[in-house]
Amino acid sequence: MKRIAYLLLIILLSSTMILAQELQTDKFDTNKGELAINFVNHGSLFFEFDGKVIHIDPVTRMGNYEEYPKADLILITHQHGDHLDLNAIHLLKKESTKIIFTKKCQEMSEDLSEVIVMNNGDILNINQLEIEAIPAYNIKHKRENGNPFHPQGEGNGYVINFANKKVLVAGDTENIPEIKALENIDIAFLPMNLPYTMTPEMVAEAAKAFKPKVLYPYHYGETDTSKLKELLKDEKEIEVRIKKM
Repeated sequence: MKRIAYLLLIILLSSTMILAQELQTDKFDTNKGELAINFVNHGSLFFEFDGKVIHIDPVTRMGNYEEYPKADLILITHQHGDHLDLNAIHLLKKESTKIIFTKKCQEMSEDLSEVIVMNNGDILNINQLEIEAIPAYNIKHKRENGNPFHPQGEGNGYVINFANKKVLVAGDTENIPEIKALENIDIAFLPMNLPYTMTPEMVAEAAKAFKPKVLYPYHYGETDTSKLKELLKDEKEIEVRIKKM
């Protein structure tokens, strides 16, 4: 029994170490200091900027949220369990934390009474950041009953202005017209996994339309990310960066 307990402890410690090792960070200069982007897993990220920590879709099974820094701001794109996790929110929440939900998220989270609901098209200035909620939905990919995995009007993507750097976190979406029409995006996160979001071809088409300076595919599961790089190899103004997500 002692040997089994010891082995379980080793496995637990190893898992914790792996989570810590897998957290990657990219840093960007802005005209108000450094922006650090921390890549957790799947659709989970967090940003550090101007002394503030901004978590995107924190989910406990994606990362070690007992160890990550507490949140000044939490943004949730939609209500699915790989994006909305109340346990992760409670781990990150402090008294001053602001939480941004969609309407569907609010309906599923009655124990969090003080949240800010953003609908598609809303613009909010909070923690010295300007945040715009943009649509995130499916056009083509649907469930067996014919309903889209992500119906129009339920989910948000977010455009966040970190001083002079404009960052898009698209949420679960396809290459919808609202994304193609975006302008002056410096850093973009676009989802790339079937059947829920985009194919590499869809991501490439969207990127060619709004031309982000840096493009990160995320939420990509088993999708071959090299295919996206091949599709965008001639788009010299778009830098494709691949992180383990």
